[in-house]
Amino acid sequence: MEARKGDRLLTHGRTVGQHDRVAEIVDVLGDGGAPPYRLRFDDGHESLMSPGPDSVVRHRGTAEDERRQDR
Repeated sequence: MEARKGDRLLTHGRTVGQHDRVAEIVDVLGDGGAPPYRLRFDDGHESLMSPGPDSVVRHRGTAEDERRQDR
Protein backbone atom coordinates (compact mmCIF):
# COMPACT_ATOMS: atom_id res chain seq x y z
CA MET A 1 0.00 0.00 0.00
CA GLU A 2 1.34 3.41 -0.97
CA ALA A 3 -0.18 6.81 -0.20
CA ARG A 4 0.64 10.52 -0.20
CA LYS A 5 -0.50 13.37 1.98
CA GLY A 6 -3.97 14.45 0.81
CA ASP A 7 -5.05 11.01 -0.40
CA ARG A 8 -8.09 9.38 1.19
CA LEU A 9 -8.23 6.03 2.95
CA LEU A 10 -11.45 4.02 2.54
CA THR A 11 -11.93 1.33 5.19
CA HIS A 12 -14.76 -1.10 4.50
CA GLY A 13 -17.11 -2.08 7.32
CA ARG A 14 -16.29 -5.55 8.63
CA THR A 15 -19.70 -6.56 9.94
CA VAL A 16 -23.30 -6.21 8.81
CA GLY A 17 -24.56 -2.72 9.62
CA GLN A 18 -21.10 -1.19 9.97
CA HIS A 19 -20.57 1.57 7.43
CA ASP A 20 -17.46 2.23 5.39
CA ARG A 21 -15.26 5.00 6.80
CA VAL A 22 -13.31 7.54 4.78
CA ALA A 23 -10.46 9.63 6.19
CA GLU A 24 -7.96 12.07 4.75
CA ILE A 25 -4.32 11.10 5.05
CA VAL A 26 -2.66 14.09 6.73
CA ASP A 27 0.78 12.52 7.27
CA VAL A 28 2.66 9.50 5.92
CA LEU A 29 5.04 8.12 8.53
CA GLY A 30 6.46 5.13 6.64
CA ASP A 31 9.17 5.11 3.98
CA GLY A 32 8.11 5.58 0.36
CA GLY A 33 4.43 6.13 1.14
CA ALA A 34 4.09 3.05 3.35
CA PRO A 35 2.03 2.95 6.56
CA PRO A 36 1.53 4.01 9.25
CA TYR A 37 -0.64 7.01 8.32
CA ARG A 38 -2.02 9.85 10.41
CA LEU A 39 -5.69 10.19 9.41
CA ARG A 40 -8.32 12.90 9.89
CA PHE A 41 -11.97 11.85 9.77
CA ASP A 42 -14.89 14.10 8.78
CA ASP A 43 -15.78 14.70 12.43
CA GLY A 44 -12.28 16.12 13.07
CA HIS A 45 -11.02 13.03 14.93
CA GLU A 46 -7.41 12.11 14.14
CA SER A 47 -5.91 8.65 14.40
CA LEU A 48 -2.68 6.79 13.63
CA MET A 49 -3.33 3.69 11.54
CA SER A 50 -1.60 0.88 9.69
CA PRO A 51 -4.43 -0.24 7.37
CA GLY A 52 -5.24 -3.88 6.76
CA PRO A 53 -6.64 -5.70 3.73
CA ASP A 54 -10.07 -4.11 4.26
CA SER A 55 -8.71 -0.65 3.31
CA VAL A 56 -8.08 1.05 -0.03
CA VAL A 57 -6.15 4.25 -0.82
CA ARG A 58 -8.00 6.68 -3.09
CA HIS A 59 -5.33 8.88 -4.61
CA ARG A 60 -5.99 12.62 -4.79
CA GLY A 61 -6.88 13.86 -8.24
CA THR A 62 -8.39 10.64 -9.59
CA ALA A 63 -11.56 10.77 -11.68
CA GLU A 64 -13.58 9.30 -8.80
CA ASP A 65 -12.39 12.08 -6.46
CA GLU A 66 -13.36 14.71 -9.03
CA ARG A 67 -16.90 13.26 -9.32
CA ARG A 68 -17.26 13.18 -5.54
CA GLN A 69 -16.26 16.87 -5.25
CA ASP A 70 -18.78 17.91 -7.92
CA ARG A 71 -21.70 16.61 -5.80
